[in-house]
Amino acid sequence: MLIELQGIVKIYRIGSYDVRALQGIDLKIEKNGYLAVMGPSGSGKSTLMNILGCLDTPTSGVHIFEGEKISELNDDELADIRNRKIGFVFQTFNLLPRATALTNVELPLVYSGITIEQRRRYATEALEKVGLGDRLHHRPNQLSGGQRQRVAIARALVNNPSVILADEPTGNLDSKTGKEIMQLFNSLNKLGHTLIVVTHEEYIASDAKRIVRLLDGHIENDNQNDLPQEVKI
Repeated sequence: MLIELQGIVKIYRIGSYDVRALQGIDLKIEKNGYLAVMGPSGSGKSTLMNILGCLDTPTSGVHIFEGEKISELNDDELADIRNRKIGFVFQTFNLLPRATALTNVELPLVYSGITIEQRRRYATEALEKVGLGDRLHHRPNQLSGGQRQRVAIARALVNNPSVILADEPTGNLDSKTGKEIMQLFNSLNKLGHTLIVVTHEEYIASDAKRIVRLLDGHIENDNQNDLPQEVKI
């Protein structure tokens, strides 16, 4: 089992009130899974994403990642997991505007102890994997929105992480480009990558093997998707 959540509760203190963002989440995610997390605003999607990505800690409950209890790890160990084992893809791309695509993708490797030549080779391979082998030296303002998101995906892939977490990855893209990004995710999953995509779009979730729907901090339903699509980039 790649990830297991047991009775996860997250409570935020806002003024004099407690807001229960997650209320006893039980969830298991296997390797090579492709999971979509859906739900209306305020359902707990972002909170769940942050906990799965080791960006936040639950108020109570157990979070196990590759056999390790996250609550027993120190800050340095958590940072190491986030850098080496989790690839993040965000709606806003989060690219350095003055850096080339190659340099942006190299960033997660800076503290890995490998040589500059190795970093460059791994980053080049990641960009080629997402179809940008001819855009290595382009800066973000020289790329389309879809290409910028592909650079962000390459950056998430470069460390060969255990899981890729994508938070509304098509939110800043038109529907045609969004579908192209989801085709890329399908292809990456077929290559063995584990994907967790947070989205409010049904057409985005429809590509996943499994759809988890949240409501008011609870899992409303958790179903396998019966209509897998064969898509190639």
